[in-house]
Amino acid sequence: MTRQEKSLLYGLYSILGSIVHVLLASLAPLLDRVRPEWKLRQRLGGFCGIRKKHNRLIWIHAASVGEVQAARVLITALRATHTSWHFFLTTTTAQGRAVADASLPEDVCCRMAPLDTPIAVDRALRAVRPDLYICLETELWPVMLCRACRAGIPMLLLNGRMSERSCRHYMLVRGIMAAMLSGFAALAVISERDAACYRKLGADHRRIKVCGNMKYAPLPHEGQNVRQQYRHMLRPAGKKVFICGSTRTGEEQLLLPVFKRLQNELDHGVIWVIAPRHLERQAEVEAVLDRAGLSFDLLSRCRTEIRTEDVVVVDTLGDLAGLYGACDYIFCGGSLINKGGHNIMEPILRQRPVYFGPYMQDFQDAVDLVLAAGAGFQVADNEELAALLCRHCQTPVLHTKAEHAAAGLAAVQLCVVQCQTAMVEQLVMANRNDD
Repeated sequence: MTRQEKSLLYGLYSILGSIVHVLLASLAPLLDRVRPEWKLRQRLGGFCGIRKKHNRLIWIHAASVGEVQAARVLITALRATHTSWHFFLTTTTAQGRAVADASLPEDVCCRMAPLDTPIAVDRALRAVRPDLYICLETELWPVMLCRACRAGIPMLLLNGRMSERSCRHYMLVRGIMAAMLSGFAALAVISERDAACYRKLGADHRRIKVCGNMKYAPLPHEGQNVRQQYRHMLRPAGKKVFICGSTRTGEEQLLLPVFKRLQNELDHGVIWVIAPRHLERQAEVEAVLDRAGLSFDLLSRCRTEIRTEDVVVVDTLGDLAGLYGACDYIFCGGSLINKGGHNIMEPILRQRPVYFGPYMQDFQDAVDLVLAAGAGFQVADNEELAALLCRHCQTPVLHTKAEHAAAGLAAVQLCVVQCQTAMVEQLVMANRNDD
C-alpha cells in the first residue's frame, strides 16, 4: 500500500467519523434521555476537569472487563512507588466502566472512551492532556493513535495480544497498521506468538518485548488475613471445603454427585460452597438444592450467624477471590458445560491449585500456563472430577505438590507486572523530568 493510498483511506475514515459525530451531536439531547447508559457526551469527547495540577497524568484505555483487571494491577503496582502519579481510565463498554468504577481507587477518574472521530478525540486530548497514553491489548483506534502521536504524547501498548484471525484481517491493511504501530514507543506483548503477529504487521522488532499477561498477575499487598477471615466465616472444623466458583446454568446439577461422593468418601466430611457466576441465578441454584433434598446456608448469613449446613450458597458480590484463598479444593465453573470457562488464574494467584472442565476455549492461554506448571487439573466430566478429588483427598501429597506449583506460578506472574511497569516508568521519566 502506497503512502497516497494510506492517506486516502485514513482521510475517508476521518471524514465518515466526522459526519457520524455531527449526527450524534445533533441527536445527543434525545439520545441522552432514551439511552442514558450510552454516556454519549463522554463518547463525543466531553470530558471536564480531568487535568488538574498533577505532576504525572497517565491515560489508560481498557476496552472492557478483562482489560480493566489488567489496568487495576498496573495502577496498583505503579502507585506503590509513585504516589504522586494520577490515572485516567477509559473503557469501550458500559460493563467495563461499571467494573472500573467499582474496583479502582476513588480518585481514578473513569469515563467512556471517545468515539474514534477527529472532533471527539481532539476534544478529549485537550481536556486530559496526558503525559502518557497506554493502550491495553488490541484497542488500536486509528484517529486516537494518530492524533496523540501528532500532539507529542508518548504512547505504550501494554499486555498486547493478537489472535491469528485478527492478524489475518489486519494484514489486509498492513500499511496502515504499520503506520499506527510506529507511534508506540514500545510494545509489551503477552507471548512470542503475539510478538510474531505484531512484527508481521510492521511493528519495529526492537520495540517489542514479550512480558506475559498482566491480567493474570497478583495484586500487590492484597489482604494478608483474608484466608483466616473466610475460614472463620465458614468454620470448617476439620471438614474439607470444596468451592465451585462462577458456576453457570446446568452445572450445579452436574456437581451434585461430586459433592455426594465426597461426602461419602471423606472421613471428616466436606463443605460445598457454590458461587454462581450471576447473582440473579440464586433462586435457580436454591431450587436445584431443594429438589436434591439439601439444606443450605447463605454466605451473607454466615457473616453474623454460625454455619449449620454443609452447603453454602454465595449470595454476595466481591467475595469469590477471598473464598478461593480460604477453600481446600477449587473448581472453576463455566467449564463442565460449553460456556468457554472462566479465569482459572484467580485461584492460582491465591496459591491454590484449580480444577476445571473441558470447555475452556475463552481462557486457553491460562490453561496452557496452569497445566504446564502442574498447578491445575483439567477433567473431561463430573465423574472424572469426583474421582480425582477423592484421590487427592486420600493422597494429600498429590494436592500439596500442586499447591507448591501454584505458588511458583503466582510468583512468576509478579515478574509480568515488574516488566511492564518498568516500561511505563522509563517512558514517563524520559519525557518529563520535573517532579
